[in-house]
Amino acid sequence: MRAIRCKIYGPPSNLHLEEIDSLHAGPKQVVVQVKACGLNFPDTLIIQGLYQFKPELPFTPGSDVAGIVKEVGEGVTHLKVGDAVFGFVAHGGLAEEVIVPINACFPKPPQMDFQVAASFMMAYGTSYHALKDRAQLMKGETLLVMGASGGVGLAAVELGKLMGAKVIAAASTEEKLALCKAYGADELINYSKQDLKSTLKELTQGKGVDVIYDPIGGDFSEQALRGIAWNGRFLVVGFAAGNIPTIPLNLPLLKGAAIVGVFWGGFAMQYPKENSANTNTLMQWHAEGKLKPHIHKIFPLEDTKQALEEMMNRKVKGKLVVQI
Repeated sequence: MRAIRCKIYGPPSNLHLEEIDSLHAGPKQVVVQVKACGLNFPDTLIIQGLYQFKPELPFTPGSDVAGIVKEVGEGVTHLKVGDAVFGFVAHGGLAEEVIVPINACFPKPPQMDFQVAASFMMAYGTSYHALKDRAQLMKGETLLVMGASGGVGLAAVELGKLMGAKVIAAASTEEKLALCKAYGADELINYSKQDLKSTLKELTQGKGVDVIYDPIGGDFSEQALRGIAWNGRFLVVGFAAGNIPTIPLNLPLLKGAAIVGVFWGGFAMQYPKENSANTNTLMQWHAEGKLKPHIHKIFPLEDTKQALEEMMNRKVKGKLVVQI
């Protein structure tokens, strides 16, 4: 089978498309013939050796997958060969086949095509876990979404509105903010032109925001935290800006606020029943037309390097998908 291979850590230009051996399912695993793989910003970090875990070289990147079950392992009862599925893996998705553990593999709804299914799990799973389980976002609260036009950011905007919050979307261009507005954002902040702290104070009449969803990190994290409300929750989702901020710990003290880590992959592996319940809710909302991933562009497997470069260069709104 064909697979994108990372043999040395570095930029996307180091990746190679190669023929490797076909895969076989172990106990409580399935082999999925991949039809589509959604790209996520952590994919750009993993290939550079900058993510929180480093796969043993060589490896195949890619986490968000959708396809057809090709083989089932011992102990698999809820899936069979030929089933259309979607799911997630730590790595391995950018290939014609991938091994998926059964607690991370779900039947694909008939009305959801493979490209959408491959765009769904990481973005919506992360954002719903963050807002529901970690922040316990309540109807009527104010939610600030940083990097709001990206894959997880746009999902957070959409979910925040669906959960009854007032949503403030922050992004770096007017074009990106227009997409956030179309996905339900109530207020917009262009943090390349506007002062984040003072604008948050103005938009909330001095109260501050109840929940901050931050997949960006970098220089804007502290500014956002300074605009948090009493008893607010600051969600640490990721560091797409490239550097991990240093936060003065007097800030959460003065606001009685909480800094809360969000690691959806770890949650999904350790609490599969709870994650499955979240997934069922998300699938129901999608079936009702309440959630719709924004697919920026679809690439063939051969152009994976270009796709990852566009993501690294901040040219992407919503999701990128590699079709296989």
